[in-house]
Amino acid sequence: MIIAQQKPVKDIAEMINDCQKVLFVGCAGCVTVCLAGGEKETEVLASSLRIMRKLEEKPLETVTFTATRQCDPEYIVALDNLVDGVDAIVSLACGVGVQYLAERFKDKWVVPALDTKFIGGSTVHGVWEEKCGLCGDCVLHRTGGICPIIRCSKSILNGPCGGSQYGKCEISKDVDCAWQLIYDRMTALGKLDKLMEIQPPKDWTKSRDGGPRKAVREDVMID
Repeated sequence: MIIAQQKPVKDIAEMINDCQKVLFVGCAGCVTVCLAGGEKETEVLASSLRIMRKLEEKPLETVTFTATRQCDPEYIVALDNLVDGVDAIVSLACGVGVQYLAERFKDKWVVPALDTKFIGGSTVHGVWEEKCGLCGDCVLHRTGGICPIIRCSKSILNGPCGGSQYGKCEISKDVDCAWQLIYDRMTALGKLDKLMEIQPPKDWTKSRDGGPRKAVREDVMID
């Protein structure tokens, strides 16, 4: 899941300072789950900015809509009938959603209301933790399902560094050493011998190979 957080309201207000009518577009995908950009957050943000502008004696007219997902073009087609007359579009989605809106509505000023943070999951209610570094070459089958790329502070592939003490990372006593977790997990699975297999340096071209990455299903034909 993509984790995002809303920008300060004053920063969003500055982005649309010269606008009189604005379309606020939420996303019912990841950012709804992490309570950053769903229908509720979209309505609250629009209301907050209307109140702020009213106090400044610069009335703001708002239109709100929450798409099923902003990262799929088919779900933003519904906005075609809402963009007429608006001076800007405020996207409450990850950076992908912002870009899709900008690509579709080329004559509109599109701004982000959220900061896209990382890909991860929930640990407890209201707390999300980064779990995947999107490296493009998953090694979780070698490390007991624990990602050394993102969970190790140094992204080390072949065991802990000298800074690991008592199962904790040297950067903080609150951060578990990823390789201690990996060792314990592989021991429990009876697969500790697999950690003796030396991993070559990471091929980072699979993460960033001269431009945006693309994935195509085998059954999809592209001209």
